[in-house]
Amino acid sequence: RMALPFGNHTRPQDVRYLLLGIPGLAGVHTWLSIPICFMYILAVAGNLLLVFLVVTERRLQEPMYLFLSMLALADVLLSTATAPKMLAIFWFHSMGISFGSCVAQMFAIHFLFVLESAILLAMAFDRYVAICHPLRYTTILTTSVTGKIGMAAVVRSAVICFPFIFLVHRLAYCGRNVIAHSYCEHMGIARLACDSIRVNIVYGLTVALLSTGLDIVFIVTSYTMILCTVFQIPSWPARFKALNTCGSHVCVILLFYAPAFFSFFAHRFGGKAIPHHIHILVANLYVVVPPMLNPVIYGVRTKQIQQRVVWGFSSVFTARC
Repeated sequence: RMALPFGNHTRPQDVRYLLLGIPGLAGVHTWLSIPICFMYILAVAGNLLLVFLVVTERRLQEPMYLFLSMLALADVLLSTATAPKMLAIFWFHSMGISFGSCVAQMFAIHFLFVLESAILLAMAFDRYVAICHPLRYTTILTTSVTGKIGMAAVVRSAVICFPFIFLVHRLAYCGRNVIAHSYCEHMGIARLACDSIRVNIVYGLTVALLSTGLDIVFIVTSYTMILCTVFQIPSWPARFKALNTCGSHVCVILLFYAPAFFSFFAHRFGGKAIPHHIHILVANLYVVVPPMLNPVIYGVRTKQIQQRVVWGFSSVFTARC
């Protein structure tokens, strides 16, 4: 054991955990690391490029793209909080992590997940105003209002996720230190305690239902009102044009929530029907695949971004020639 005994319990600051990576797939860790590393590099490069384009291109400094840049930054932070340690486990068998580092990683993951959910809700509100109240769009979603919505999302996520730190610190630990995962998350740490974790379970479910769950309800409500407005438009080309402005956002929503719901329901109701290593593999891919694809989705479907990227590469090519 790597944890140091302290009477019958172990002080949290003395605990050093072992992250196993993907239990059951240890033999193919090296092969799995190749696509994960590639996707991580693409995710960081693509999202930073997206942020750069929004910051430097005046035509992209609209609420929708400002929210998109916030989502891109959150994606970079989420993948960077998890992928490097994951790759260290796969490549160098560097499985050890201190209690403090594990809790910090746990907080970052939950905070960024809740933050991204809030940003997706803000983007749904943006599309609702743009389609249902187009004449009032510029007066409702000013730059100031957009910034306040972004700050509110950050503050809400911090307030919701800070209790996770205290909930794992209050538990007594008995020396168990093996986490069958590639990164630290709330229940993974809590299950190693020798105390009752009922409060941890209840709070985790409450957060899932009252933050992410409510975000989904409001997003669905927004798109219901959008569809009602769109189908009142008499012209089919105008309907298609209005719906097309929502296409990228809908794709990103599905990419974000579908794997999260799979992990949530498979973990609680899947039992032995879904192998544990499948849960962990999906969780590993979740922190690199959506961050990698989000810039691609918006880049392919947004003419302003396409034009800015083409102009940038053509300028570089012309300068070299």
